Amino acid sequence: MKCLRKIIFGSILLLAIASTAIAASGDKTQEGDLYKELELFADAVSFVKSDYAEEVDSKKLMYGAMRGMLASLDDYSEFMDPEEYAELKSETKGEFCGIGIEISMKEGIVTVITPIPGTPAEAAGIKPGDKVVKIDGKITKDMTLDESVKKMRGKPGTIIKLTIWREKDRKILDISIKRATIKIQSIREADFIDGKIGYIKLTDFQDNTIRDLDKTLKKFETSGMDSLILDLRYNPGGTLDSAFDVAERFLAKDKVIVSTKSRVPDQNETFKSSGKHTHAEYPLIVLVNEGSASGSEIVAGAVQDNKRGLILGVRTYGKASVQTVIPMRDGSALRLTTASYLTPSGKMIKGQGITPDVVIEDREDNKKDPDAAEDLFYEKLPAKDRLRKDDQLFAAVGLMKGIKVYNGVK
Repeated sequence: MKCLRKIIFGSILLLAIASTAIAASGDKTQEGDLYKELELFADAVSFVKSDYAEEVDSKKLMYGAMRGMLASLDDYSEFMDPEEYAELKSETKGEFCGIGIEISMKEGIVTVITPIPGTPAEAAGIKPGDKVVKIDGKITKDMTLDESVKKMRGKPGTIIKLTIWREKDRKILDISIKRATIKIQSIREADFIDGKIGYIKLTDFQDNTIRDLDKTLKKFETSGMDSLILDLRYNPGGTLDSAFDVAERFLAKDKVIVSTKSRVPDQNETFKSSGKHTHAEYPLIVLVNEGSASGSEIVAGAVQDNKRGLILGVRTYGKASVQTVIPMRDGSALRLTTASYLTPSGKMIKGQGITPDVVIEDREDNKKDPDAAEDLFYEKLPAKDRLRKDDQLFAAVGLMKGIKVYNGVK
């Protein structure tokens, strides 16, 4: 677990890791090629500094080079300047200014993982899978993920216009959204929804998530909860630590939660539950959909592969890579993909996602009219009052009742 929580500090240490990797491979030619390319880069910098039409700020030049370097690796690695890194840290603590949207790069296109529940993006009708083709009229084709995020952030009350391609409907839509201060609550909803069936809607994995979850579970159990539905729909993930801690709460000791596969074999690791603070005795159903990604997939995979409970919904997003945040000496940082993760049974879900044990299509794909006043009102209702209009939740409750009868739970 200590390795999972490790944060690597400093560019010097990063270079040491790279050198170790080269040495481990025994490829001296590769090391020589690297130094040759660095000489080429130094030559290019020298020409830009001496011959470019205008004077160039050295830090701006280096930042631009690092952005390009990280962006060339994959859809998730990125360079963050000090301001962007500070925003990232504030997000994990539960607050930032913007529209409330989680995005990723998919096949080089800015793609919505999910709008965050209760935010301007959700209210404006942004949906998982939407392709953001323009931000305030500027085409996103050549933007990095970081640049896209930066353009979407801004002062509360200001307006941003997104042009999106909704492939499912074969439509291009212009959507104006007013920015706001986004306060993320990991647990958006927690209540009993039918008898003693507990219901928890977990919207992301951040620093305070496990504290809030422990408090909620204790309250439920004191009130006689005999089963639990954990709703991870539209949960895009968050910190790996938090996802690990959530999964661990529902598993007995020494159960595999996740394993990582790195380019360097010595860094491959398997992480198991400690058995502390476990709630492994009552029936569990986890709800997922196409907006469930990263940390949500770790939890769902751990529950499914350990046969701890049932996964219900539709196939998840399919993000199976681990990013390590590496602070640099000037307050900037790298978010670098350092490994892929596998579910306990060894499945690689990158691009595939997790297929639920019980597949129930999203209600919005079947029946829901997003413009109907009745449905807009319905979205504001607590889970126990919208059962009949939420196909997945309704199915989960019915299935849970059957499980409890089968297990003899009264």
